[in-house]
Amino acid sequence: MTIAIFGNTLRSETLREVRYIIEYLQMRGVEVVLSQELRHEASSREFPSVDDYMSHEGNAIDFALSLGGDGTFLTTAAMVGHLDIPILGINCGHLGYLAEVQVEEVDEVLDLLINNHYTIEQRRMLEVTCPHEGKIASPYALNEVGILKAGLSSMITIEVSINGEFLHNYKADGLLIATPTGSTAYNLSVGGPLLDPQVHAIVLSPVATHSLNIRPLVVLDDSKIDVKVSSRNGNFLLSVDGRSQVLKQDVHLHIERSQRKIKLVRIDGQTFMQSLKDKLHWGK
Repeated sequence: MTIAIFGNTLRSETLREVRYIIEYLQMRGVEVVLSQELRHEASSREFPSVDDYMSHEGNAIDFALSLGGDGTFLTTAAMVGHLDIPILGINCGHLGYLAEVQVEEVDEVLDLLINNHYTIEQRRMLEVTCPHEGKIASPYALNEVGILKAGLSSMITIEVSINGEFLHNYKADGLLIATPTGSTAYNLSVGGPLLDPQVHAIVLSPVATHSLNIRPLVVLDDSKIDVKVSSRNGNFLLSVDGRSQVLKQDVHLHIERSQRKIKLVRIDGQTFMQSLKDKLHWGK
């Protein structure tokens, strides 16, 4: 078995946790590879980087461990998702829905992983394209696509059509287009609904809308969503899982379900409902 380790190198505790996990895995005969950042920060040259390891024909990585919070998980997904590697999130931060495993549980969880006590969940993604203006820097979203005002400018107007039918001109600070996985992220903080990750749906949630009669909307995940933005300063911010770029107004964006999926490792006994109860303190 080969496991790749990714981590938030901005946390001083990460390197200590990584060294412990490396030792723990080696004692169980697991081959370890590291992200380029961890390899550099930990000065662990004896371990290959993910890119170097995968460049050799016949090499395969069985799992990726993401040490940090949900942001680190999203970064890991962006780096290895296209390689079809299942990801296990280990939460070393605060509130984590993607990184469900607490770092204090890592010994038990790694043993369960090594002994095949887990399931793999396929998580759907969104893809955003700009049909007439060139490529988007980061087109794939596991959590959400955010169309947001740039800087301290006044609110923007977001024209939205679904499956070719005009829906509404949102006057707001922004609009989130979220997956079920992303319903527990930015979407939750703006009052959007919580969705089970296996639901086939997309959520549209306005950010600080100017009109009180505008509410979040849930549509089928085969919906084709077209967006055009106008703003006073002529720009807006496109955020894809937190990776942002500034675009000119009147750019036409197209958002739909991606063919790409992320494989998430769920250890036996973990459920989405249990995660909600733990994180939101339900049923106490």
